[in-house]
Amino acid sequence: MKFHRQHHAMHEARMRGFGFPPFPPFPPGGPHGPGGHGWGGGRGRGRGRRPNVRGAVLALLTERPMHGYEMIQEIDSRTGGAWRPSPGSIYPTLQLLEDEGVIAAAEDSGGGRKRFTITEAGSAEAAAAAQTPPWAEFAQGTVNSWHDIRDAGAQAMQALRQVMMTGTDDQRERAAQVLDETRRKLYAILAESE
Repeated sequence: MKFHRQHHAMHEARMRGFGFPPFPPFPPGGPHGPGGHGWGGGRGRGRGRRPNVRGAVLALLTERPMHGYEMIQEIDSRTGGAWRPSPGSIYPTLQLLEDEGVIAAAEDSGGGRKRFTITEAGSAEAAAAAQTPPWAEFAQGTVNSWHDIRDAGAQAMQALRQVMMTGTDDQRERAAQVLDETRRKLYAILAESE
């Protein structure tokens, strides 16, 4: 059974090619579930409860009126990429809040996109959400750690591109061996926690 899980994971890694996933794995208690964050377009891979999209939307709107896409970008930025809600979680939440009268939408004069604001009826809930915004659950250490890993990955990719573009056949073959060994070591790290 374990072999099949590893084989499936290896197949997924190969299918992604040399690219790194845009989002990190989540610690216990991190976001997961359909539409909860950005892994694979919103398919959850972590364990734990889902992030509070409603609270995040309301907390952001206490700062200024925003479009739905702006909210996605803001949450992504504030968590260092650790949580990027999908449109499939943000837009239904906005629709629900609008239906409840908690927020109101006005179309921009130029673009036609809706910009949302807090209504008087929603001000108390929004103020409470802003006191403990959901993105604060992502510890700064986790965010910094992801930044470090992403930077190291980007530098490794740059080195790989150099080998592929200017290296000899022998050098490219050795680079492939290094990648294979690195992949095995990364899966071995995951295996330690199981």
